[in-house]
Formats: sequence, structure tokens, C-alpha cells
Amino acid sequence: MRLIKIILAAILAGAAVLPGAAAGDDVDLLLVLAADVSRSIDATKFQLQRDGYAAAIANPHVLDTIKSGRVGRIGLTFIEWSGVGAQRVVIDWTAIGDAAAAKEFGDRLLEAPRSFADRTSISGAIEFAMDRLSHAPFTAARRIIDISGDGTNNAGRDVTALRDEAVGKGLIINGLVILSDNPMSWNPDHTNPPGGLDNYYRNNVIGGQGAFVMVANDFKSFGQAMIGKLIAEVADDRIVKGRQADFLQSVPAIPPIAQLGPSPTTAVRQAGSGAATVWQSQDLPFTTGICRRPQSAGHESDTDAPHGCRQSATR
Repeated sequence: MRLIKIILAAILAGAAVLPGAAAGDDVDLLLVLAADVSRSIDATKFQLQRDGYAAAIANPHVLDTIKSGRVGRIGLTFIEWSGVGAQRVVIDWTAIGDAAAAKEFGDRLLEAPRSFADRTSISGAIEFAMDRLSHAPFTAARRIIDISGDGTNNAGRDVTALRDEAVGKGLIINGLVILSDNPMSWNPDHTNPPGGLDNYYRNNVIGGQGAFVMVANDFKSFGQAMIGKLIAEVADDRIVKGRQADFLQSVPAIPPIAQLGPSPTTAVRQAGSGAATVWQSQDLPFTTGICRRPQSAGHESDTDAPHGCRQSATR
């Protein structure tokens, strides 16, 4: 808890002097939350995911980060996606700048019925999210598509083509992958592809300046991972250049890391090498990780240890 207070204090102090929203912007950030509701996500997993989103949006640390921005609010919409043509706006664009607005958003989310249970078209989700951003009633210099999912693209257009199209429009795509211990018997590579789902997302889904993948070990740890992800996304343009990796190392640790003792830097081990490096916990029951996209044209490299992939404990 003390750690997060220090981080938020730094953001608040920096907000007065660092570049934030451009003059005339209505919100600091336009954010599309795009949730996978394909058939690999059963009713229990679906509810854990919905609960995690609602709790993260209303989390006090997330709200403090939002309010510390230049405008002090973000534009948020929630969509669900599955197969080709199966995308739906669950909650349309809403300005989130205080606890009341966040709670109302979360309550509406918890009450809404499930939209689909079809195949997995990540490309369709990206295309739909781009359209929603083009129709946003607010303006912002930063526009992010936040994709969560538990499997690879198996329907619709090529996902990398849509990723590149979105990046070409100045958008950022971040990912939150939910790992599965038990691969589907009829298609194990869908949820457990060679090299891991996080690596698949890093190479095929995420894109844009500073894009990252966060890993939730299971659906029970989804909510905790989402809190850290939202804080990192909302605060990104207020992080002093050169200190972003340190910020990301600390952000996901809310609040269990303070309760369990070990710090992120002392509780990790390298579990891979080169561009596929992933950091995992040695002695904590659950982990989440942040993996930056490898350096390529138009992308800033952030893959060298210990600043490539970040982890934190969750319960």
C-alpha cells in the first residue's frame, strides 16, 4: 500500500509539469475495453472476468490515477467479442472521472447479459474497436484498445493485418492474456499455442508506441491484473521518460505484494531468453506479467532484463 501511494504521489507531482492532454481535448484518454466471450470461456470464467472488470474500474488507485491527469477524466467503452461479426457494445462511451461514474459503469456491466459464445476473432474485435474510437463523442491525444482473451485468433481476417492497420492510425493495442492450465481437448493449440499465449499476443496482437501484454495466470487473478493494467494505461503519458520500466515494475503490485513481503525485483526469475523472455514468480502463488513488444520499426524496445516483462503477486 505504501508503494502505490508513493507511485501515485509521483504521478500527482508530475502532472503539473509533464505534458498531458493537448489543449482542447475533452478527456486524457480514449480507452476501449474489449473482452473475449468466446466459447472457451465458460459461465464461471465469464463471471470472474466481468467481476474483475467492474472492480478494477472502480478501484480507488485507478480513480486516483485518472483524476491526476490534465483533464482528470477518461473516455471509456466496454465491448464484448467472439467470432466473425460477433461484436457488441455493452456500455457505450462514458466519461469516468469520479467514484460515482465508475461505480455506475461497473454496476451496468454486472447487470448486462452475456453477448456471445462463438469462435475467437481477435481481428474482428480490433476492427470493431477502431470503429468505436472513430465515433467517440470525446477527443483525446491517446487512444488505446485493450484486448483481453484466452486464445488465439481462429476466425476472420488475419490479426496482424488488423493490428498493423490500427497502429497506422496512431492507435495503441495492449493485451491481457488469461492462461489456461487445461488445453481444450479438440484444439489444444488455441488456448496453449507453441511458445505460450503471451508470446502469441506479443508477436501478433499488440502494437503501437509502448504497447504491452499483461499475463493473468488464471481467471481468478484477472481482476488484480486488470487494476495494474488500467493504472499503467491511464498514467502512461505522465511517466518521466526513462523511468517507465521502473513504474511498470511497481504498478501491478496492488496490494498483495506489500502483504506477502518480497518485492517484484527479488521474486522473479528469468524463464526464457531473447525476444521471448518472460518473468515469473519463484515463490508466490500467482503471478501476472507485463511483456513489452520487441523493438521494430516505430516501436521502442523494452525487452532487456530486468525491464522486459514484469510480474506481481495476486491472490
